[in-house]
Amino acid sequence: MSHVPVLLDEVLTALEPRDNALYIDGTFGAGGYTRAILSAAECRVLGIDRDPNVRPVGEDLKRASGGRFVLVEAPFSAMRDVVAEAGGVQVDGIVLDLGVSSMQLDQAERGFSFSRPGPLDMRMSGKGPSAADAIAQLSEKELADIFYIYGEERKSRRVASAIIRERAENPFTKTDHLADIVAKAIGGKPSRTHPATRVFQAIRIFINDELGELVRALSAAEQLLAPMGRLVIVTFHSLEDRIVKTFLRARAGMKAGGSRHMPEVEVGPEPSFRLLSRKAIEASPEEINVNARARSARLRAAIRTEAPAWPIDISLFPNAPSLTRLEATS
Repeated sequence: MSHVPVLLDEVLTALEPRDNALYIDGTFGAGGYTRAILSAAECRVLGIDRDPNVRPVGEDLKRASGGRFVLVEAPFSAMRDVVAEAGGVQVDGIVLDLGVSSMQLDQAERGFSFSRPGPLDMRMSGKGPSAADAIAQLSEKELADIFYIYGEERKSRRVASAIIRERAENPFTKTDHLADIVAKAIGGKPSRTHPATRVFQAIRIFINDELGELVRALSAAEQLLAPMGRLVIVTFHSLEDRIVKTFLRARAGMKAGGSRHMPEVEVGPEPSFRLLSRKAIEASPEEINVNARARSARLRAAIRTEAPAWPIDISLFPNAPSLTRLEATS
């Protein structure tokens, strides 16, 4: 497979794979990071992904790795349970590449993209309520809140109102239908970015509880990493990056600024992480030229100290509508 993950060299530099160590690739996808880690050292990698469609790639890599790799189908927030079931206690490094993968975007039947018509799905695991369920069941205010908080869409109320009017006559089942209605509601001059981009991002994040998963995964990683273990995270939009930055700065004993969704975090107990860099690492112009997805990528990394893990920080969770009230209809 020709897929090359974003910031690969920078991830390996931050992770520093070493012989006889155990690493977690919490967002296995097409296996790009895992292959590079296995090639960099005589180590073992535990891959985690909640998307069942990556299983064939994992099986191929398992056979090729000589027993140094295994893939588990699970959300990365469950990494402590995954490690425990594999007979482990601690790991030496964890890498997370957040957001939707190019594999998912390229499959029209998954409904992540509106570049080609497909069902309004967007579920990474294929289980639970879909994007169509959210659009059909949520109130106008709930939809507007999701678009504003998760998509940072300034015209969220106008878009939500247009969706409510349209669904009364024509239920939403296809990506192109929703994209057309959102584009008409937003209006404005044509640009390189489709008007529905932020709304689709918001629905995807909501349906997959991506930010909740991230907060729980950060806490799990803090508890799993051995002293001197390394946590490396690549984000692709500001909401993810803000959560990672706030978490790591606080755990490193630094006071992190708040936002309109998350309050300022007070410095807590003894630092459980040491930052590798105060600033996020970005892709080079050369990488961006060959991979447009790298344009928004930000890498943050830290080294685990010997201090105890902190309690999970509920202030990191954005104040947005709950996924639990939705009913799956497909």
